[in-house]
Amino acid sequence: MATLYIGNKNYSSWSMRPWVALKQAGIPFQEQLVRFDSFDGDSHFKEEVLKVNPAGRVPVLVDDGLAVWDSLAIVEYAAEKHPDRGVWPRDARARARARSVCAEMHSGFAALRTHCPMNIEASLPHIGALVWRDQAGVRADMERIVGMWTSLLEEHKGPMLFGEFSAADAFYAPVCTRILTYALPVPGHITDYIRRVCALPGVKAWLDAALEEKDFVAFDEPYRTSRG
Repeated sequence: MATLYIGNKNYSSWSMRPWVALKQAGIPFQEQLVRFDSFDGDSHFKEEVLKVNPAGRVPVLVDDGLAVWDSLAIVEYAAEKHPDRGVWPRDARARARARSVCAEMHSGFAALRTHCPMNIEASLPHIGALVWRDQAGVRADMERIVGMWTSLLEEHKGPMLFGEFSAADAFYAPVCTRILTYALPVPGHITDYIRRVCALPGVKAWLDAALEEKDFVAFDEPYRTSRG
């Protein structure tokens, strides 16, 4: 069975994406959590991850001795190996669009990721209000995300972005958690989509495990000096 190496579930959005995609699609794997301590070259995290991934980052999937790293590469590998599991939409045009929006998440939305880092356990509406007021880049990122989700939900009639669950929903699941953590303002139909995503068994399993970690990693908590 393949092994997916991930970081802390409370913080690691990149790990969350392939984990949710595989879990929700029913693709078997075992996980290996490598706790964040530091991203410095001599950290335990780096030391452990470098044993399986020369890039020294998570996530990485190891399958029969083959290491596949980067969330998008992992999802593509899983889709090729399990073409019947619905990782991507069945329609060719929808698949192309789903890959496009995943690639956009993969390379874009830097302001949102910088100013609203994933922290599932936290509730930081006061920080969200300050960020929303002061960071035009975050407002622009959210405008694009809301517009994208709205268009896809209208075109494919929901409940997910492309009708049925696909990798696209997995890739934006960490955005859903950020919106909740920072109470970022979104329209009602987007709130409804976020609730549906969080209720998916694969997403709920990740969220529940993140809440159970109770592992405060200071360098990944720019807005808090202690848990609480």
